[in-house]
Amino acid sequence: MIAPDKAGIEHAGRIIQDGGLVAFPTETVFGLGADANNDRAVARIFEAKGRPSFNPLIVHLASAAAAAKIADIPPVLGSLAQAFWPGPLTLVTPLKPGAPIAPLVTAGLPTIALRVPDALLARQLIDAAGTPIAAPSANPSGRLSATTAAHVASGLSDRIDAILTGGHCTVGLESTIIGLQNDRPCLLRPGGLPVETIEAHLGQKLTRHSGDINAPGQLTSHYAPQSKLRLNAGAPRGSELYLAFGNVPEAFKGLDLSPSKDLLEAAANLFKFLHQLDDIADKSPIAVAPIPEQGLGIAINDRLRRAAA
Repeated sequence: MIAPDKAGIEHAGRIIQDGGLVAFPTETVFGLGADANNDRAVARIFEAKGRPSFNPLIVHLASAAAAAKIADIPPVLGSLAQAFWPGPLTLVTPLKPGAPIAPLVTAGLPTIALRVPDALLARQLIDAAGTPIAAPSANPSGRLSATTAAHVASGLSDRIDAILTGGHCTVGLESTIIGLQNDRPCLLRPGGLPVETIEAHLGQKLTRHSGDINAPGQLTSHYAPQSKLRLNAGAPRGSELYLAFGNVPEAFKGLDLSPSKDLLEAAANLFKFLHQLDDIADKSPIAVAPIPEQGLGIAINDRLRRAAA
């Protein structure tokens, strides 16, 4: 564990420069970072997570200006960057010819996924490293994303070089990913920036992704706990634990994503509560209450469906 002070951030930056792996907090979830220009370092991310090599990574940068140095950002995506960076938005855009990004980062695609995180600590680490940082979520591939340093340590501590502590994953869900499909803005993955907010800015509806994997988080089975999930459950059955949304009856054993049915609170609690229930489930299934399919509920339901697949 590395403290989030000046000395700690500089130390973590040197580990990245030397080809190491550092887990660090963002406003979405903890990322597992490596120098995006270093082939061997990026390969270590896939090795540590057990991640399929056809699944591309998000590159984290300190500013939109840094993103423009490695990617050709079309005007419509540039408008989103101007409106929502720093923040929980990832843009998939053409990689500039000759950009020194490791091929594993893009999974051999001509596009690259870019994000400028809102978390100050994350941007300070990028500055200290002096390089773009490739960083998927800091968890074993397919398992629950980490929203605390303890989650990271539980899943990856013996496979990585350091965990930069501090900060709070205020959003608690991975970023929303937007790209272009047939020259139209397309939702590649719902996430921490609501679809409705993006559509309001664009003045048009987003198309929905179809076809092969071209962005992180599109695997059918993903974000999964060890325990089986049963979704849209009005109540638990038998030995099931219950992940509720709004006032859990005392007879139900479990946790409540948001007693007031606040989707922002539910998103922030989702992975944390699934980790907690998974720890105590002892192979018992987890029943999950229905979540409204609107706002951040779209992203919450996406994660739950993939976790249950």
